Amino acid sequence: MTSPASHLPALLATVLMLALPLASHAAPPTPPASAGQAAPALHWTDLDGAPAALAQWRGRPVLLNYWASWCGPCLKELPDLQHFSQAQAPLPNGVQVVGIALDDIEAANALRDQLQLTYPQLVESDGPPGTAATFGNRIGTLPFSVLIDAQGTVLQVHNGPLHPADLERWAAAARGAP
Repeated sequence: MTSPASHLPALLATVLMLALPLASHAAPPTPPASAGQAAPALHWTDLDGAPAALAQWRGRPVLLNYWASWCGPCLKELPDLQHFSQAQAPLPNGVQVVGIALDDIEAANALRDQLQLTYPQLVESDGPPGTAATFGNRIGTLPFSVLIDAQGTVLQVHNGPLHPADLERWAAAARGAP
C-alpha cells in the first residue's frame, strides 16, 4: 500500500498544469510582438456558417477580439466592446470591432444573442491559440485583442481584457493621434 505522501508529486504536477492556463488569463499586456508588420490573410466562419476574411474590412481600422463563452474575463469585456463598437460605427475612420469566438457556432450565437452584440462575430472552432498565434498569442490567452490599421498593419496586441480607457487609446492610435 502506498502512502498519501507518495502521491504528492503527481498531485502537485496536476495542480500546476491546471493552474497555468488559468493564470495566463490574468497575464499583463505583452509587448506587441508583431507590431509594425502586415496582418496575415486570415479566414474564419461567420455565425451563419459563411466564410469571412480579415481582408473584408481593409480600409478601416479593425480591432480583433478573441473570446470564448467559457472565459469569465471575456464575458466582462464584451459589453464594453459593444459600447465601443456602437460609438465607433458612425465615425468615418472609426474602428471596426470584430469578435472571434473560440467556440462552436451554437455557443457563440447564444452568447451574442444574450449580450445583444451587434458587431460582427466570427467563429474559430479550432480553439486557442488558433489564428491568435499569428499575432504572438501562442499560449491561447483569452481575451486577446489585436488592433490593425486601415492599411492592414498591426499596431498593438493585448493579452487580457481591454478597459474603456484602453479602447479610447486604441481608437486614437488607429487614427494616428499621439
